[in-house]
Amino acid sequence: MTVNIDYEADRELSIPWEKIIREIVETSLDYESCPYEAEVNVVLTGDEQIREVNRQFRNMDKPTDVLSFPAVNYDKPSDFDHVEEAFADCFNPETGELMLGDMMISVDRVIGQAEEYGHSQERELAFLTAHSMLHLCGYDHIEDSERLVMEKKQEEILESRGYLR
Repeated sequence: MTVNIDYEADRELSIPWEKIIREIVETSLDYESCPYEAEVNVVLTGDEQIREVNRQFRNMDKPTDVLSFPAVNYDKPSDFDHVEEAFADCFNPETGELMLGDMMISVDRVIGQAEEYGHSQERELAFLTAHSMLHLCGYDHIEDSERLVMEKKQEEILESRGYLR
């Protein structure tokens, strides 16, 4: 498993952010029964930077807590059966790892939402990472039924690692 993390935020997190991200990426992949070693890219940034990316890619001119950019197209969430057919598009030729995609997390939102929701920054960062990992595995939350599935999976991933509210 390769987790590339770029810390580009101006604000510093005083928590073991690298450990949390790697732990939740690995736990999410295990939870979703990903049969491959995988590669994920993570950028920790601030509200202004994520706002710009949100505007560019989603036509939403506002900051958000996390953005996910899946590299795999799924017929159904976490259905990895077809990826070998698109080997050149889905796997890193140097490492042989499945390239799941990229996520951006706003450090400003990690700090602010942890305070707003009354839990730790560790739990908030773990939540946003799990949320994004589920997007990278093909899940969405546009419909209520999809949202409920994602919420259940997020909570189970977090609880398995002791990140409680």
